[in-house]
Amino acid sequence: MNNEKIMKFNETAKTFWSSRTKGQKGLIIGSSLAVIALIAVISLFATKSDNVPLYNNLSLQEVGQIKTELDARGIPYQLEDGGKTILVPKEQADNLLVDLAGLGIPNSGNIDYSFFSENTSWGITDNEFNVMHLDAMQTELANLIKSIQGINNATVMINMPKEPIFVNEATQPTSASIVIETAPGHRFEGNQINALYQLVSKAVPNLEPENITLMNQYSEYYDLNNQNTGGFENTYTYQQTVKKDIERDIQRRLQQMLGTMVGLDNVIVSVTADIDFTQENRLEEIVEPADPENMEGLPISVETIRETYTGAGAGQVGGEIGTGDGDIPGYEGADNNDDGEYEYIKETVNNEFNRIHKEIVESPYKVRDLGIQVAVDNKDITNQLQVEEGITSILNSIITTSIDGQYGDVIPDEKTSIIFQEFSATNTVPQDPGFNIPPWMYIVGGVLLLIIVILLILLLTRKSKVSTEEVREEAFTAESIDSVPDIPVKEETESIQRRKQLEKMASDKPEEFAKLLRSWIGED
Repeated sequence: MNNEKIMKFNETAKTFWSSRTKGQKGLIIGSSLAVIALIAVISLFATKSDNVPLYNNLSLQEVGQIKTELDARGIPYQLEDGGKTILVPKEQADNLLVDLAGLGIPNSGNIDYSFFSENTSWGITDNEFNVMHLDAMQTELANLIKSIQGINNATVMINMPKEPIFVNEATQPTSASIVIETAPGHRFEGNQINALYQLVSKAVPNLEPENITLMNQYSEYYDLNNQNTGGFENTYTYQQTVKKDIERDIQRRLQQMLGTMVGLDNVIVSVTADIDFTQENRLEEIVEPADPENMEGLPISVETIRETYTGAGAGQVGGEIGTGDGDIPGYEGADNNDDGEYEYIKETVNNEFNRIHKEIVESPYKVRDLGIQVAVDNKDITNQLQVEEGITSILNSIITTSIDGQYGDVIPDEKTSIIFQEFSATNTVPQDPGFNIPPWMYIVGGVLLLIIVILLILLLTRKSKVSTEEVREEAFTAESIDSVPDIPVKEETESIQRRKQLEKMASDKPEEFAKLLRSWIGED
């Protein structure tokens, strides 16, 4: 029965295919190929594993060690960034990190301080120990520098001279040369370079900051002496750092204070500061009286001269005739030869005043102006007027105390802005979407699905028509068979007569005979 069904299905398929036009045949073949291609693409994307970096910025020696281990384990990998980065399947990355770390891979070949704890039993000479100690110091210092944000790699070379044998020999200073590989687009701000100089200086014995040479991979030197005083770029960096520090400090204080009133998530503060970086150096010489009320100085010495005379001619003592009090010059005065008395007193007082010498260096910056913007989420606020008054009071106090008074009267209301509005969105952490099928694949899949549905409809319609025709043909065949006269042979059995009738029908009408056989086979 199975073979008969297969034969019937093959014949039905051949009949259906032969009855199709060239356009329909092409449409069926193209649709089938498109469906197969779509299934293949979806399967490829669904089974594709995401590769993630296992290690970055590796040396050739380290890449060779990791590559050998991955080949031995049969783990697929990819090399990128000129062989410095190794990518492995995401689901195996964590286990590989742990396994390779347990095997001590990657091993750069550099000596660090752990070498001495692992090889304490080895006998080495003093010279060998000094060489390994210097290498370990350079490695540890390079690792310390690489941990700073913006520095991808670092190479340190330290020159430590030998200690002098004789006391009168001068000790040579220790020096260091450092080459850092900065991240693309990263620029150091403020005193970061100074901090890096201090870090290296404190890590190496007898190493002064001026004996350190620091440069990046582009041969650009970072000079310690020019960080705060030289160049427009350094001055601009310094001023921007001061400005940002002032704005950030005020913003943090306001955010904390206002957050306690309305909630940290319900308030946003923005601060803009105008800083005056004009510097002024002046010398003042001030003389002030010791007694400001009476405007008098402090007497430090008093000289008094007193003269007295009694006798004849006392009137002429101390002056000429005609020049006394009440006398007219050029005329003879009164006769002063009579007896009399003369007294002369002269007093000289030396006063000392306060002498103030001032050398004034003004502050390198002053807050010239300040603007504060506050946005409050009023969704849960019941008394908005009271909250606004409290915020205004806090802002006025901060502005009044922050702006320097030499720039005129401060009007806080003109420098603040408070907005009450319901926040429309909150900051959410984006989730990993994982594998996403592109939109064009949905469109192509929908079109192909529509084509398949249309083809199925056409196929079913065609099949129903074929079935109707077959029923009609079977009825016609049955009528034809009934009309065929029997061979009048009396001695023959019924089976022989039927066989002869079939043979005659097969020779005369082969197509109807084939249809009759098919109908019998279908009934079985």
